[in-house]
Amino acid sequence: MSDDRELKAALRDGPFHIALRVAVQARGLTLDRLRHRLGERGLRVGTTSLSYWQQGLRRPERPESLRAVRALEEILILPPRSLMELLGPPRPRGRSSPLTPGAVAYSSILEPARALSALLEDLDGVADDRRLHIVGMHETLRIGADRSITRRETLQVMQAHEDAADRYIMIYWGDLGCDVERVRVRALEDCRVGRVRRDGSAALVVAELLFDRALRTGETQMIRYGLADPSGAEARVYERGFRFPAGQYMLRVGFDLAALPVRIHRFARRSLDADEHDRGVLTLNAQHAVHLVAGPLQAGLVGVHWNWG
Repeated sequence: MSDDRELKAALRDGPFHIALRVAVQARGLTLDRLRHRLGERGLRVGTTSLSYWQQGLRRPERPESLRAVRALEEILILPPRSLMELLGPPRPRGRSSPLTPGAVAYSSILEPARALSALLEDLDGVADDRRLHIVGMHETLRIGADRSITRRETLQVMQAHEDAADRYIMIYWGDLGCDVERVRVRALEDCRVGRVRRDGSAALVVAELLFDRALRTGETQMIRYGLADPSGAEARVYERGFRFPAGQYMLRVGFDLAALPVRIHRFARRSLDADEHDRGVLTLNAQHAVHLVAGPLQAGLVGVHWNWG
């Protein structure tokens, strides 16, 4: 089949990512060149996004992204709306999207919710967290001699609620004094770090943890990742927010011998404004560590609080 016939067939039958990929190949343009041509029209689309679009890992949905698709039709010398029609109706997203039963808004578990929404919008990620259910999460924290969190690692198991779930969006809300430019996210097992967005004024870091393939409904994915924040801010509490009901959560907090707290307790709360419940005293073991196990979980926050005396 000639390139011209293949392109016509792709534009007729789709799907969108195949048609885009065939069109780019037929015109002999690189993704970097496409990015440059879009930039000349005042449209900012990175080569990573273009690559995701033509692999079917993402679909353009934001207004600027849709404007870029219309521009691509012109740049690639395609019939008007030939790519747009292959996109179909947009998925529900943003504030107009109804919450999943049992879920809470980000503002219930995170103070800078507006800043977070802007970062997620930049990653086309407002609706992505609805695709995955956290089956289990095991976190390990290390508190150093300076009383700061020197190491955080997370092992997480997720199950897809929808087809095409291919990433988990990690959200980090730093303590007072956090320098977000120094925060580093590491993919340790079964994932890789994609795009990272930061907001210094809100002490927020948002990162894509990409799977090696898109999941089908019912399939599971296990990932392990680490986060380092060398800001050195003194820590007195660690809590994990769950926007959706989840399975089991386990947290281990280990303390340096040179900095042992005098009192430690576990807690849960429904939201940032709610009182703590499910409180319980925790006692350091021989390795100067405590742990908690909770689940199944309702949406809200779970954590450990300690006093230095």
